Amino acid sequence: MTSNTNNIIQIRGQDFAVSNRFVNLKYLASGAYGMVVSAFDTQKLTNVAIKKISPFLSKINCQRTLREIRILQRLKHENIINIIEILKPTSLEQMKDIYLIETLMDTDLSQLITNQNGSKILSDDHILYFTYQLLRGVKYIHSANVLHRDLKPSNLLLNRSCDLKICDFGLARTVDDKARDDGLLTEYVATRWYRAPEIMVSQRCYHKSIDLWSCG
Repeated sequence: MTSNTNNIIQIRGQDFAVSNRFVNLKYLASGAYGMVVSAFDTQKLTNVAIKKISPFLSKINCQRTLREIRILQRLKHENIINIIEILKPTSLEQMKDIYLIETLMDTDLSQLITNQNGSKILSDDHILYFTYQLLRGVKYIHSANVLHRDLKPSNLLLNRSCDLKICDFGLARTVDDKARDDGLLTEYVATRWYRAPEIMVSQRCYHKSIDLWSCG
């Protein structure tokens, strides 16, 4: 971790307080999780993604952020987004935002599908390769007894080499090996269109199969 946060840049009304080693910050996306920008790391001479999270507004957000960070620090796989570094506040008084430095990808599957506009950008080979990488990543996640619980096209990042990385583990959680057959988990997870039947009918006892449904 690093705590050098002496460079404040405003992007779309939000202050990004990051180390001055990061330059050329550009907006990428935003959502309930926060905002993501691209930047150039002058220390490592590479482009990165910076994810700003403001988790301290509620206990639930704090728990989700801590869970996401702990899970991503455990999972090391080429089809899962990795945390390169964490920028933390320099004092308790500044304890408002956390910045996750992650691998920069070019787009996500949702944007790629939307941009097709009737033309066939994705060939059968593309679909097969993306599906293979998705299932490979999910198999690794499940081998660590983790449920992603929010698999959807916008959480599948892609680059120009057709590499796929699963991201956004804000709703993910671990499942104790002994409790996986009778554990009760939160009902409201997964985006509606990718939600498994057992969640739709408010069945609170579910397992790794919900991620496989989302993949399909």
